[in-house]
Amino acid sequence: MSEHDPTVVRPVPKPRVPLGIEEVLVAITMAVVALITFANVVVRYLTDVSFAFTEEYSIALMVIMTFLGASAAVVKDRHMRITFLTSKLSLANRRRAEIFAMACTAAMFALLVVYGAWATWDDYRFEVTSPALGLPQWIYTVWLPLLSAVVTLRALGRMVRIARRTEKLEGEA
Repeated sequence: MSEHDPTVVRPVPKPRVPLGIEEVLVAITMAVVALITFANVVVRYLTDVSFAFTEEYSIALMVIMTFLGASAAVVKDRHMRITFLTSKLSLANRRRAEIFAMACTAAMFALLVVYGAWATWDDYRFEVTSPALGLPQWIYTVWLPLLSAVVTLRALGRMVRIARRTEKLEGEA
């Protein structure tokens, strides 16, 4: 069996819910972060005023972008892994290992859904406000359970596609 070649372009799986949703949202989020940062630099360069309060928005948007990227990585089979052992397994056992990895991914993000929902509820219930702008903190924390649920569903979907053999593993003909 040959070593994994990262330069080989593999086809992107076709999940039921189009991956383009995450890709468009990531692009929009990245554009907004870039605009906020650019505006901050221009204003700081031309005046003595700072848009330091925009850091709160930038951080929240980067967290959103991270979860959307994680969702896309799960669908595209681009999640981080160490393949030293799994590359030596038979195709059937590699399939089992990948199903196990997706089950672990789904379980971890499902825990984030539960604990993130509790944290969001606490922020709402105790009327916690953000440090810089004084906005309700739950506006920022609600994205943790929502986007964790998206990643959980994407991992479960990939697990089903692998189990049904509708998605080919690397090295599979």
